[in-house]
Amino acid sequence: MTGGPGKMVIAGTSSGVGKTSLTLGLARALTRHGLRVQTFKVGPDFLDPTYLSPASGRTCYNLDGWMTGRDYVRDLFARTTADADIALVEGVMGLFDGASPDALDGSTAQIAAWLDAPVLLVANAHGAARSLAATVHGFASFEPGVRIAGVIANQSGSERHEKWIEEALAAAKLPPLLGAVPRGAMPELKSRHLGLVSADGDILPDETIDRLADACEKHLDIEQILRVAHPLVPSCSEPALGARRPAPGASIRLGVARDAAFHFYYPDNLQMLAAAGAELVFFSPLNDRGLPGGLDAIYLGGGYPEVHADQLSANKPMLADIRAFSASGKRIYAECGGLIYLGRGVRTLDDKTVPLAGVLPIDTAMLERLKTLGYVEATLAGDGLLGQAGAALRGHEFHYSEIIADDAAAAGWAPAYSLRRRRDDASRPEGFCGNGGRVLASYVHLHLGSDPGSASRFCEQCEAKS
Repeated sequence: MTGGPGKMVIAGTSSGVGKTSLTLGLARALTRHGLRVQTFKVGPDFLDPTYLSPASGRTCYNLDGWMTGRDYVRDLFARTTADADIALVEGVMGLFDGASPDALDGSTAQIAAWLDAPVLLVANAHGAARSLAATVHGFASFEPGVRIAGVIANQSGSERHEKWIEEALAAAKLPPLLGAVPRGAMPELKSRHLGLVSADGDILPDETIDRLADACEKHLDIEQILRVAHPLVPSCSEPALGARRPAPGASIRLGVARDAAFHFYYPDNLQMLAAAGAELVFFSPLNDRGLPGGLDAIYLGGGYPEVHADQLSANKPMLADIRAFSASGKRIYAECGGLIYLGRGVRTLDDKTVPLAGVLPIDTAMLERLKTLGYVEATLAGDGLLGQAGAALRGHEFHYSEIIADDAAAAGWAPAYSLRRRRDDASRPEGFCGNGGRVLASYVHLHLGSDPGSASRFCEQCEAKS
């Protein structure tokens, strides 16, 4: 295989055109040829990275222009590709879709422009040939500074169909066809009400990734894809973010819930906390019989607590430890699934109420339909774990549950944030701050990269004894 190291964005004309399958297959195919492949996912998605990581054998990172901004994105990319041969960035939705209807904010195109990375455009070719060329023409000319280097026609038909698409693109002097994947050539990925299921050995066995790679090797011009990739140019001399060590003499022991029920974390959030002085101690609310010893704080991320509610509820020693930890005045930070877990109980889709930790005086219920999805800006309503009142961080909401009983105000809890949703610009109170500001629970998944000082403030608060 020829071609030097490089970077490439794999984008789509819309959602559902096969970006994930193609990125997975291409990542595995390139690793087969001895390349060190670093993968990324555009946007706040927690699920696709769990697929991309095993395909490349390296941690996948999110790149989000709206949540973290240009400097953070470029720095994270540089750090995490310092020892890579090629970077593959999987886009989100369509190439130009993001946080704004009239700008690049939060879009795949924005990330491609910031990274000076060429775009491999994936389009559904079913029932189109020259019309596909018209689509590509529109994408190629829509935004200056975004360069489409090639096209993959997914769901294509016969060899004659592929040839027509190739000739139509060439006749219109458009980016070349670099692959045509016939219908049925790739295995389907399992899904459910939350979209793709988080990958594990059962959901995404190596055999499936290998079949995706086989299809890519057969139907894509990988040699040409490597040729059009732009070189990876180091822009900083610091070691990769994942290799940075905690500050000398880590100041706090931070328990991080991580198992099948809780695993929605941005890896760079955890790495920022470690760099700020936190020793990360992972534990399982599902399987461990109690909290690890000597913890100063707990981080309960999102995930699928509703799927594992019975097992979580049955782990009485862990629930007792969580309650005792909160009662002792130590710090707890919880997001989405973590919020549900801290509540009194959750009503599942089969109309069964399952008791949980009871730290937070609320009850939640799972819904058949998506309750909330979108970017948010969270302004701290009071002093607490992440800083002083008025500090603002960015993140997103994505949940299929709602609060059905809320006795928090009567019990002395206050709103954690004044929350502004990106889609309507309206503000509202959200989340819960209690126990003297030592517990913060919310549906919001924050990205600490939106305010890099927040990781240090969190560690300082957790180190404080009062």
